[in-house]
Amino acid sequence: MQCFFDSHCHLDARAFDADRDAVLSRAWSAGVADLVLPATTMDSWPGISAVAQQHTQVYPAYGLHPMFMTQHQEIHLDALERWLYEPGEAVAIGECGLDFFIPEADAPRQRHFFHTQLDIAQRCKLPVIVHARRALDEVLMALRKYPGLQGVVHSFSGSRQQAWQLLDRGFYLGIGGPVTYPRAQRLRSIAASMPLEFLLLETDSPDQPDIDWRGQRNEPERLPRICTEIAQLRVISPEQLAHATQANARRLFLSKKTCPSN
Repeated sequence: MQCFFDSHCHLDARAFDADRDAVLSRAWSAGVADLVLPATTMDSWPGISAVAQQHTQVYPAYGLHPMFMTQHQEIHLDALERWLYEPGEAVAIGECGLDFFIPEADAPRQRHFFHTQLDIAQRCKLPVIVHARRALDEVLMALRKYPGLQGVVHSFSGSRQQAWQLLDRGFYLGIGGPVTYPRAQRLRSIAASMPLEFLLLETDSPDQPDIDWRGQRNEPERLPRICTEIAQLRVISPEQLAHATQANARRLFLSKKTCPSN
């Protein structure tokens, strides 16, 4: 059986409260062997930790998402670094980043929280999981201040030029359900031609379902559908793509160490 790595899913979301174990069982049955769960708010950290402790192939990432600025407080940034020390289980910092699409985006405050999380990631030698919507140029400018920092821009939706600038910095691109839509020509072209060693597969469950699952709650079990689509675009076998992207995700997330214990 092919083995897949879902590099971005929100399995802790309330949408999964009624059947989380069944969702995971379907994922395992579909060959999705590993999953990264990025956080959105400080309140989400304990739930993510609990799921990860119950399942050894579920890996937590902790951060403060730019779409939830009204829920963040300054003290949460200090709490983030302490949290990384205490459980000692994080594979990345995230989901963090910038979102200038949402109404009344507080850009200065978003920038402060994003840059502070980049500081923490560099100190802790952890990769970052970056959310960037209508903000990729500014994200690229921010990353230039952190040489050696690695990570992934999840649900990449930018231009070819922006993609190659990220690749030049050693960043990965996370690609999910949107690539299955024929009208997503720019994304499909990038997925077809970008260096394979920087490609990650993701579902972003419960959001962003593939074209065959539109209108439904997305799940990690849908990852093989995304793999098949990209493999066809690249004219390689799904098995080859599954193997390569699993290796990429393991290299980015599982070869890193979190902050050492005090």
